[in-house]
Amino acid sequence: MAGMFLNFPFDEELFLYQWQNAQDPVLTAMLDSGAVQSNDTIRTLIQNGSDTYTIPFYNVIGGDDENYDGKTDITLTDVDAAYQSGIVYGRAHGWKERDFVVDYNSGADPMKQITSQVNQYWAKKKQKRLIGIADALFGITNSAGWKLHTTDLTATNPDISNKDGKIGETTIGEAIQKAVGDHADQFSLAVMHSKVATNLAGLDLLEYRKYTDPSGIQRLLRIADINGMTVIIDDGVPTTAASSNTAATFTTYLFGTGAFQTAPANCEKPSEITRNPTEGGGYNALITRVRETIHPNGFTFTKPKTGYTSSPTDAQLGTTGNWSIVADPKTVAMARIISKG
Repeated sequence: MAGMFLNFPFDEELFLYQWQNAQDPVLTAMLDSGAVQSNDTIRTLIQNGSDTYTIPFYNVIGGDDENYDGKTDITLTDVDAAYQSGIVYGRAHGWKERDFVVDYNSGADPMKQITSQVNQYWAKKKQKRLIGIADALFGITNSAGWKLHTTDLTATNPDISNKDGKIGETTIGEAIQKAVGDHADQFSLAVMHSKVATNLAGLDLLEYRKYTDPSGIQRLLRIADINGMTVIIDDGVPTTAASSNTAATFTTYLFGTGAFQTAPANCEKPSEITRNPTEGGGYNALITRVRETIHPNGFTFTKPKTGYTSSPTDAQLGTTGNWSIVADPKTVAMARIISKG
């Protein structure tokens, strides 16, 4: 419904359309890589409310074959199935603009600024949440196969090639092979700290993508390519600070096709405007809401027994104890490298 917001005509439906279609380049790169996939099945499951959903899946068939000699009986193996459960989270935030600020700054266009930045705000939050979930998953220690998905180059005797604890020419490929063996070709996305990216660029292993700004100046994006994989540079990945005895460490995440499944959940009022005519001389406010899921394929989320209120907090999503691995680790397209750079 059309109205006024920040002294500009405002239509909630039009704003929502602009918000959802103003793609952030980093989020777009994650989606285009295939590591984060929109899942229509999950979307259908969560459209009618609730905060949890369950996806059944069949395990890989197995069994020993028999000698077909006309005498030996043929044995039959049952097909095993399992399931993974995911969680929907809800988030909300708003921004306000005081009447005096708009009146005092003649020619200001706050509506344009808000429209252009809301999507980027939520995209950054989604990426931070994904990294938090990944960090929690790699804390799982009760699976020997899953432990192979972590490569620590800072250990005394690293078991793969490296450059004095730093990622080298073959490190990423070896870490992926160690994790999933002959499934290595499905990996398509790496998320790394700018320190690691800078070191790899110095080895001519990393190539930054570029864009031309409105002034015609070519600039580097925080997106690059390495070994056929999309690289997103994000200093929000786990790090440890250097001390007098130890070097700083950086975690690099490697994800394959379909590693994370995502879908929007029902949200009756994604955006709306409100007004307070008295406080601070009066202000208008834009409120936005998001309900969605980010689900790591092959894992199950269990609601915390205490402190849970219909939507998990980021701390709960990032808690290892709330996650369990339910798939064969070799089929899970995730790996991480802990390095000195």
